[in-house]
Amino acid sequence: MTDATAAIVHLSDLAQPKFSQEAEQIRDVMASMAPDCPLDADALHARAMADTGLQDFGADDYRERLDVFLADVCDIDDLTAAGTVNFFSQLLQVLKNRLLLTDLLKRHPEIHDIELEPPVVIAGLPRTGTTHLHNLLGAGPTFRTLPYWEGVEPFPIPSEAGIEPDPRRSRMDVAVAVMNIVMPHFALMHEMTTEHVHEEIQLLANDVSTMLMETLCQAPRWRDFYLSHDQTTHYEYLATQLKALQFLRGGRRWLLKSPQHLEQLAVLDQVFPGVVVVCTHRDPLPVVLSMIAMITYSARMHRSPVPVDEIAASWLDRLERMLGAFMRDRSIIGPERSIDVRFDDFMADELGVTEQIYALAGEPVSEEVRTAMTRYLAGHQRNRLGRVATSCDMFGLDPDDLRARFAAYAERFLS
Repeated sequence: MTDATAAIVHLSDLAQPKFSQEAEQIRDVMASMAPDCPLDADALHARAMADTGLQDFGADDYRERLDVFLADVCDIDDLTAAGTVNFFSQLLQVLKNRLLLTDLLKRHPEIHDIELEPPVVIAGLPRTGTTHLHNLLGAGPTFRTLPYWEGVEPFPIPSEAGIEPDPRRSRMDVAVAVMNIVMPHFALMHEMTTEHVHEEIQLLANDVSTMLMETLCQAPRWRDFYLSHDQTTHYEYLATQLKALQFLRGGRRWLLKSPQHLEQLAVLDQVFPGVVVVCTHRDPLPVVLSMIAMITYSARMHRSPVPVDEIAASWLDRLERMLGAFMRDRSIIGPERSIDVRFDDFMADELGVTEQIYALAGEPVSEEVRTAMTRYLAGHQRNRLGRVATSCDMFGLDPDDLRARFAAYAERFLS
């Protein structure tokens, strides 16, 4: 299926979300749970300890960051009861993950001695081909990747260890099904399934310091707090989690991907010596519009009405700042360990681009790898699910202003 033949979806209810009857039933059930899900740090910690039977969350510096984010969440206008439960559940899982990791490290201190091979990291904005490239490179056995279920629940509850099928997979099956009902068009913008290769941004969230928080809701205090603090220790926490995951489920060399890496190249280089970075690029106008569409569409998970223009203006500023940091720091990782991939070049020769990346990483492209990637491509044609129409008018943006903001980036990486 090509762009010309793909079914086009128009998001006519961004500001005033409309839900199917089945979605409304789910939202009603979630709303009934809200009284037992207070957005309060003490309540969240108490529930996490009760659910796991554990008490040690590790270093407690994350508590300040959690308080900053909670303050932003509690200030959201028109926060729905279902949204309250959604935030409570996500933050509860973060705290449970901290408890489980701390316990695992106590029982197996040898995890700290594991040496990570230099990972291959994809850094690029959404809609620049990052997800497709991530899954394509991860289709074969070369790289250790993170399926969605493992990203959200990386460490098993001791009482569930060894149970098959893994209860974490089953829970994610339910969560994905709910997401697809409540946000039926989200998969057109960013397909997510239980087993799909996923970003490690979920692991970064376990230290409560990640750009993920900004995508969950409008969080201006959190954004400023995050941008004003060095992220080195939080990437070190990520590295510890990667070691723990290798200990639990094996793997030799990690394949990572997240937009936030664009503004953390120096940190990546320090925490992961020898890291190989793949930078993806595309015309910034459709990229920015697509990302804003994802953010404003997913806002229905926690608020109604949705201030579309306000969110769009905020993210336009944020993306401009992110790409500015990337341009400033791009030379930190030299050509011997990095490559710039244009979206159009990737779409024109997907296997050729992956072979370039394998060569850069010093990895052979075996027949097994080539077969796995070819099989993946056969089942994941571009826009096979359809595509979402976007325009500047949808978000109250001026196309001339948008192009002017990103002119320097476009000239450097796309001309």
